[in-house]
Amino acid sequence: MRIPLSVVILAGATAVAGCANKGLRDLRAPGTGPDEFMISPAKPLTLPKDYSTLPTPTPGGSNLTDQYPTEDAVAALGGRPEALRATAVPASDAALVAAAGRYGVPANIRTALDEADAEFRRRQGRMTRIKLFPVDRYSQAYAKEALDPFQQTELFRERGFGTPTSPPATP
Repeated sequence: MRIPLSVVILAGATAVAGCANKGLRDLRAPGTGPDEFMISPAKPLTLPKDYSTLPTPTPGGSNLTDQYPTEDAVAALGGRPEALRATAVPASDAALVAAAGRYGVPANIRTALDEADAEFRRRQGRMTRIKLFPVDRYSQAYAKEALDPFQQTELFRERGFGTPTSPPATP
């Protein structure tokens, strides 16, 4: 029995239809439209206790009814919201910052890492354009960089470290 050419073409087109290049895990919005999660309602209007203590209005400045969700969350969890506005490193974190920057910190670290990561992904994705089935390109590109949590747990247990939150060792 001979299969018509149109059936072969239709079957081939159907097989290739799912081969779209979705890229790596890009969690950003695909368009430039509004982001519904960025909209936060204003706090309710309230009368001040004393009109003479109101701050002087400044163009582009903050309003008493402006929302500060991060600060509100920190306050709700018992933290100090004013610590979020501090630009200097707190004294309690000075030793950590000094240890992290002991060999110097490049001023353009974020840009340099972004460029290096883009180059790494470009090199890893040279031959991955052709695929027959949907695959996770992110996991493939970073497979050598990933840690196996079970292997790391066993390694720590063998060296005598306690791993109380890990699953129990298998016999």
